[in-house]
Amino acid sequence: MSTVYIPALAAFGGSAFGAVSTIVSGWFSRRRRLRERHHARSFTKRERLYRSFIEEASRLYADALVSDKAEIPQLVNLYTLVGRMRILSSDEVVQAAELTGRLIIETYLSPNRSFVDLPQFMEEMDPLREFGEICRCELLNLPIR
Repeated sequence: MSTVYIPALAAFGGSAFGAVSTIVSGWFSRRRRLRERHHARSFTKRERLYRSFIEEASRLYADALVSDKAEIPQLVNLYTLVGRMRILSSDEVVQAAELTGRLIIETYLSPNRSFVDLPQFMEEMDPLREFGEICRCELLNLPIR
């Protein structure tokens, strides 16, 4: 092999290495961006689902406190949200949501409450506290894939 080819091969090798490293670097950064975007979408999707559940459950619980007549379509909507949680969320979140749903049904079956009864059931007033805390823990500990 002639000494003329050595600098040419070195230049070609350097160019090839530079091109490959640029391609690999671009691939890794794109992959990281896609992962971060997926994580953000997953977080947002769960956050919206939990917010919808909390709003619906709060409304139903307030209605259950003063009414004996259950709103079956709204209860179905609540359990639809629980079903979506079964797909997206951890078992702890699903169990807390089911517990909240049972509490709402039990509240519909219990005697109506009035404002005078408020001090007696102040501890029961926030049936979504445990659900909210479990959701917050899940969202904070959502794994980045």
